[in-house]
Amino acid sequence: QVELVESGGGLVESGGSLNLSCSVSGDRLDAYSLGWIRGTQVVACSGRDGRARYADSVRGRFTIARYGAANELVLQMTNLKPEDSDTYQCAAVGHPTCVIPFDYGGQGIRVTVSS
Repeated sequence: QVELVESGGGLVESGGSLNLSCSVSGDRLDAYSLGWIRGTQVVACSGRDGRARYADSVRGRFTIARYGAANELVLQMTNLKPEDSDTYQCAAVGHPTCVIPFDYGGQGIRVTVSS
C-alpha cells in the first residue's frame, strides 16, 4: 500500500513558477516509479529505472525530483502557461517507468495559471 498526498498548488500568473510536492509513504517505495499526471497525461516521471521523463509540452520548463529514498516527490514548474492549468495528481506504479494505469494516486491538487 502506498499513500500519496499532494501540496503546493494554487494560482500563478502566466510566466510564473510554482512547486508541487508529494509526500509518499508505504513499503518498498524503491519498487515504484513516481509521476505527476494531469488529465490523462503523464507530464513528468521519476522512473524506477533512475531516469526522468517528460511530456513534450513541459520539457524544459518542468523538473521532477525524488528526495529521501522517495519519501518526497517534487515538481518544479517554471514559465507556466494558461494551458498548464489543471488538476495535478501524484501517482505510483510498480513498473520501471510511468505507465497508465498507475497503482496508487493522490487526491490531486489544482494549479491555475492566469493569462
